[in-house]
Amino acid sequence: MQSDASEVSNLWHSRGGEGDSLLLLLHGLGANASVWDRMIPLIEKSWDGRWLAPDFRGHGRSFCRSPYGFGVHAADVAALIRDERPGAVSIVGHSFGGVVGAMLATGWFGPQIVRLFSFGVKLNWSTSEIAKSHEISRKPARTFAEKSEAIDRYLKISGLFGIVDPHSVEAAIGIRQIESGYQVAMDSRAFEAVGPSIPGVFSQVSSWFRLAAGENDPMVTAGEMRQIDRNAVVFSGLGHNAHCEKADAVWRAISEEFARV
Repeated sequence: MQSDASEVSNLWHSRGGEGDSLLLLLHGLGANASVWDRMIPLIEKSWDGRWLAPDFRGHGRSFCRSPYGFGVHAADVAALIRDERPGAVSIVGHSFGGVVGAMLATGWFGPQIVRLFSFGVKLNWSTSEIAKSHEISRKPARTFAEKSEAIDRYLKISGLFGIVDPHSVEAAIGIRQIESGYQVAMDSRAFEAVGPSIPGVFSQVSSWFRLAAGENDPMVTAGEMRQIDRNAVVFSGLGHNAHCEKADAVWRAISEEFARV
């Protein structure tokens, strides 16, 4: 596995595998590419091609610079893979990353996507939820005196509290040290992306796609998903971060759905 920042888009990313086909792994809001670490060994055993997992702008090890709209993130990823050798491109996107994946799968940003698996995507946002997200985006980043406090905050923002060991390398990637203490490695302005109709985005997807979510995901219900994708998948007994809870079950479901195309 290799890790670096692209000279094209400056997004930090990790990559691996060999072959013509490319699998993009797109993380959720507040998280970073480390959330795929449990799934990557499974991917490398069964995926016939390359994989690439970036940190979105404003997240993890990537740069912080607004604007942060879904289209901007899609353009960043399109730039990141611009010079990849030709081959079929598939996307697995979680939550926020599932929407960015849908933007890419419209074909508006250049790359032609053949398959999209989006899971844990909150499809319906109320006016008050959108207003709250925009309010958060205007607040300055909190600084914590203790590293453990910053990690605790990161795990709560990303929905990984109780799933990821706070003493792990994976948890430490979610924060950064500054002169006066520690901060979550996320630009709060990233919350400004919330607002556009998510069903509207998916209505423009031109490739094959599948929606999925954990049975216990508080963000979305099976009924909501099936208004857009009647064959939406439900992960039994899992929550919002299903890929971190049970990577093997999620990857198996993804592989089975991809095999249908």
